[in-house]
Amino acid sequence: MDLNILNTSLPSPIQELDLTASSLFSKSFRERDIRIFLKRDDLLGLEVQGTSRAFCGNKWRKLKYNLLEAAQSGHSTLLTFGGAFSNHIAAVAAAGQQFGFQTIGIIRGEQVKPLNPTLAYAKSCGMQLAFVTRSTYREKHTEAFQDSLSRKYGTFYPIPEGGTNALALKGAAELPSEIIQQLGFQPNAICVCCGTGGTLAGIIQGLEGRCHAIGYSVLKGDFMSAEVAKWLQSSQQNISGNWQIRTEVHHGGYAKYTSSLIDFINQFKLDFNIQLDPIYTGKLMYALAQEAEHFPKGSSIVAIHSGGLQGIAGFNERFGGLIKT
Repeated sequence: MDLNILNTSLPSPIQELDLTASSLFSKSFRERDIRIFLKRDDLLGLEVQGTSRAFCGNKWRKLKYNLLEAAQSGHSTLLTFGGAFSNHIAAVAAAGQQFGFQTIGIIRGEQVKPLNPTLAYAKSCGMQLAFVTRSTYREKHTEAFQDSLSRKYGTFYPIPEGGTNALALKGAAELPSEIIQQLGFQPNAICVCCGTGGTLAGIIQGLEGRCHAIGYSVLKGDFMSAEVAKWLQSSQQNISGNWQIRTEVHHGGYAKYTSSLIDFINQFKLDFNIQLDPIYTGKLMYALAQEAEHFPKGSSIVAIHSGGLQGIAGFNERFGGLIKT
């Protein structure tokens, strides 16, 4: 299997937003001479994945070294975990199809027919779907559960839910140097939305204190800082670096939304011709649009467009076509 595409598709483009062209960003940005750049990781790999938009963004970064390790260690099967609308499940399925791995997805919850767009896409990529009850799914990290998977599926390369592990952080850690090289200068802050905290932890590693990193948690609760600190500690990284997590930008919790968020995403598409999703990147950019006063005058801010666009079809199916594409 040819994994060269994992290196040759980099770097993804970086785009400065014309804030004068949109009412979404207050005049405070212009008054304070603040510039916002969007790192278009949503465009990673689309030339080989067609229009699926599944294997791109932070999933590309997080899976890159896992796929290389799986191939180098002689594994032909990838096994992973996720919910019914998981970007990660879709990404692993797409990567498996692209690079010739068999894929198995352990899906949280009972099967519902017909399959939603995410799972239908994963199945079309050849992924074997195995549905387990939520109570059983909570035991996925136990030795007994892992043994049962080995007995059922034989040898496989395991990838955790969401894709976050040490190799995932290694992939995300390449972002800061790539951004600085593209810009030709060091931004004041790199901002990213957070689900597991793995992408942010990798960015912090790669920054090595060079500038500020800000994570915007899409989940309700004040636990993300501890998750990121755990990953930094496991990689023997200083956890007291120049980073923070914003926890009040979730719009009600994971996969929850407000009408103002939906309006923002649809207007952003009209203003910039850039699609955002309602689970991750929409919440990130909505928050940034309110925060001119949080940054020093003359700041340059880089926001990471981490992908997740495959999930729009499932979101629209559930909620009545709210996101315009």
